[in-house]
Amino acid sequence: MIATPDINWIAILPELVLALGAVGVLLVDVQWKPATRVLGAIAAFTLVFAIAFTFLQWAQARDALEFGAPGELVAFSGMVLMDGFAVFGRFVLLVMAGLGLLAGWRLFESLNRRGAEAIALVLLATTGFSIMVASNNLVMMFLGLEIGSISLYVLAGLTREKAKADEAAMKYFLLGSFASAIFVYGVALLYAGTGQLEILAIRQFFTDFIVTRPAVILIGLALIIVGLGFKVSAAPFHSWAPDVYQGAPAGVVGYMAAMAKIAGFLAIARILLTGVPQLDNSWLPVIAGLSALSMLVGSIVALVQSDIRRMLAYSGVAHAGFIMTGIVGGATTGMLFYVAAYALQLIGAFAVVAVVSGAGSSESSISEYRGLARRSPALATAFAVLLLGMAGLPLTSGFIAKFGVFTEAWANGYGWLVIVAVLASVIAFAFYLRVIVAMYMDETEEERILVSPPARWVLAIAVVGTILAGVLPAPLIDLAANAFPL
Repeated sequence: MIATPDINWIAILPELVLALGAVGVLLVDVQWKPATRVLGAIAAFTLVFAIAFTFLQWAQARDALEFGAPGELVAFSGMVLMDGFAVFGRFVLLVMAGLGLLAGWRLFESLNRRGAEAIALVLLATTGFSIMVASNNLVMMFLGLEIGSISLYVLAGLTREKAKADEAAMKYFLLGSFASAIFVYGVALLYAGTGQLEILAIRQFFTDFIVTRPAVILIGLALIIVGLGFKVSAAPFHSWAPDVYQGAPAGVVGYMAAMAKIAGFLAIARILLTGVPQLDNSWLPVIAGLSALSMLVGSIVALVQSDIRRMLAYSGVAHAGFIMTGIVGGATTGMLFYVAAYALQLIGAFAVVAVVSGAGSSESSISEYRGLARRSPALATAFAVLLLGMAGLPLTSGFIAKFGVFTEAWANGYGWLVIVAVLASVIAFAFYLRVIVAMYMDETEEERILVSPPARWVLAIAVVGTILAGVLPAPLIDLAANAFPL
């Protein structure tokens, strides 16, 4: 008797829609060569349908848990999960993909016929990372990681005529491939030690057996942390981030950074908190050390940057450390809130960079932002709000996010890490304030800046979201609290 595989098409409907949307964009472009806005409309409808199916998954997950049938949330013979954790991750990825398309719209239009390729790559990257956050099988997670990462490598070098973009793409590809190899080697060692590739099965293995010599398992786990630590640009695996952020086209950098962080952190949390919670005495000190190192390195090095993209890159290293404090806290609520809030701020910040420096440009000196408040008051105000949100100023989502992860880490006995995090936050406020001072205090004779309608939408959503989640955080906190993994 051959067992019939467990098939639940609802579990992969968002990914199917995204993949078909990417194919549809390319086929329409080849057949009819329409204007870029037509391809954008196809991408928009694709994301709307994917979000609708994500809500359907959320309803099914809620019903399954309410009636005590969590097994219904495991599909395709244990390969895919449809729990609240996966659905929350999918929803955030899809929303950020839509904002990423809007933020890079001027770039896509400037690419002419290659604009279709860029739009398809955005949809394919979202598909890969969506697979990654919903994977229960480590091999499936690796496939999602590679689909998303390869798409980002190509996006980084989208403007082929710019040497900086080529350099960024090559560095990202080489170091990213190396990190992926480390990740898959770690998966192999974890399989050698447990005989399992499914995350839930690995957790059950440690429930059923006592491992007296876990060296192979711990080495495999360490390699997995290293591989995913590269994807989220945590120190000391962050060396690629400043060069890639600086060289890649400004219109897509925010999307690239946000998507990799969302998927990477959800994967780390899924493996550590769901798969191997019994080994927390071994991995908690490691994650705490990486968190402290990331916060300090990112905050201190960002102080001396003269390019705003490199500053935001090192800021991202610091934020990787802040998010890791949520994992150290042993809960997912604060981490999920932080990831969603920071991704929104990041895409909004790079949308400002794309407006000021040009959507297809490389490098963005802080001197370009002198007197921005006089050249474009609304743009300067939006950027100031987003920077203050990243700094964690009260009444912004950044403050609520940091308070949440710090509270979780403190409750889990890592008070020293919270002290380091508060110190790093104070340092970070200095370099954010430096940009705000340049925008409002410095003089300039440059011409007024015009903001395109797509960029206005991105900035409006990012600013409103940052303030609203800071003033009324309860809905997003409740959503994150209910999105716990199986």
